[in-house]
Amino acid sequence: MKVTIIQFPFGVVAFDEKNKIVASKVYPKKPLAAAKIIAKLEPNRLSDETSALISQLQTSGYDTFFFENQNVANEAQAKLGITADYAKTQETQKLHDGMQQVAIETGFVKDAKELNLWTRNVSVEIAKVQVKGATQKRDLIVGQAIQTLDDLDRSLNLFMGRMREWYGVHFPELDRLVEKHETYARLVLNLGAKENFTERALEKEDLPKNKTEQISRIAESSMGADMAEPDLVQIQALSKNVLEFYRLRESMETYLDKTMDEVAPNTKTIVGALLGARLIAIAGGLENLAKRPASTMQVLGAEKALFRSIKTGARPPKHGLIFQHTLIHDAQRWQRGKIARAIAGKLAIAVRIDAFQGKYVGDKLKKALDRRIEEIRQKYPEPPPIKEQKPREFRREGGERREYRSGGYRDRRGGGGSFGGGERRGGGGYGGRDRRGGGGGYGSGGDRRTGGSYGGGERRSGSSFGGANRRENRGDQQRGPSRRAD
Repeated sequence: MKVTIIQFPFGVVAFDEKNKIVASKVYPKKPLAAAKIIAKLEPNRLSDETSALISQLQTSGYDTFFFENQNVANEAQAKLGITADYAKTQETQKLHDGMQQVAIETGFVKDAKELNLWTRNVSVEIAKVQVKGATQKRDLIVGQAIQTLDDLDRSLNLFMGRMREWYGVHFPELDRLVEKHETYARLVLNLGAKENFTERALEKEDLPKNKTEQISRIAESSMGADMAEPDLVQIQALSKNVLEFYRLRESMETYLDKTMDEVAPNTKTIVGALLGARLIAIAGGLENLAKRPASTMQVLGAEKALFRSIKTGARPPKHGLIFQHTLIHDAQRWQRGKIARAIAGKLAIAVRIDAFQGKYVGDKLKKALDRRIEEIRQKYPEPPPIKEQKPREFRREGGERREYRSGGYRDRRGGGGSFGGGERRGGGGYGGRDRRGGGGGYGSGGDRRTGGSYGGGERRSGSSFGGANRRENRGDQQRGPSRRAD
């Protein structure tokens, strides 16, 4: 006998050849319980309820099963060993159109109003379950952890800057003698006043021998002012809190390293725990990062430079956050782009494996990456020759073309170069005038058609050093008030 199995929002129902209900597996009436079951359902996959219904129908003598999805039919035939086929869309659509009547006949609800209310409540609960499942992903926890680590670094730099300036009133020379912030805060907390910076006390703080001698010698002749005991107590209290921050940062970094081993072990092998966590955070999750191509991962974090290059025609960036990788920022300048491309390619493979498969192949990827980087170093030991930059054309409104060279823009109407904003049709000019003749002009605002001018007047012939209006090469020109020789 043949039977057609249809998946409804409230359960799975089986129909005979006359579209009569022969069996059903409905979900619980409680919206939350039903939402948890529905949220686990995978599209185009065989569900547990459907498998249980098929087993029940087999005991009733049904041997041929029709499904509304070809993938489900193939999976049922492979897993359960039954005769399965794909039902026509027109037939299954008729059954779906009568969903309310089917729900009433199975006894799931009493009327259509109750079904609509149940559907609404279940939809709300499904949304809650999906949101909860999304927030439970560990990759989002990794993003929060790396952002917390960055906030700690900013806070520590802020507090240490204030502490160095504050304690520098008492012992200013210590600022340049001790560069590491944590060591500086520990010395202030444990020793206090500069008189306590003796060679024996500094040796107890695990400082090198030459450094202890230098600090103790300078402390004896320090130019800092004397500081009262209450003032030193407050500075030491700040030092104590700063050292607590450093311990918190260390534990946070250890936690992040362990979490990356669980969430993205392949990504950690390629780029490290901290850089991998930053890439996951900026992409919005491990799966979102896996959906991006290798070229996007390469410039991730350099969006401003990328869009600026698209807008202005400048050279695009070669790397973004990935520049923090030691293999890139320790490489030669001309090798960085090629190394960044190689790392981004292996990183894309590692991220996708972490997001969708979960098996560990980080060692193989790392070996392949090391071989590629070694090839780059051997193939490009010297920087490439500098190429002459070709002019790039930009088209303004109206179709007029402009060329961009290293000296600036120019209109393509005549020869020479222009440094001004004026219209130019011949020769070279430094002014902002309309120029149609030859020569070079250092004035501005004039209309010049021939000759050379140092002024700003209109000139048609000859030469002039003033701002006059001169039309002939004679002395009959107006230069302002007349002057007589005494």
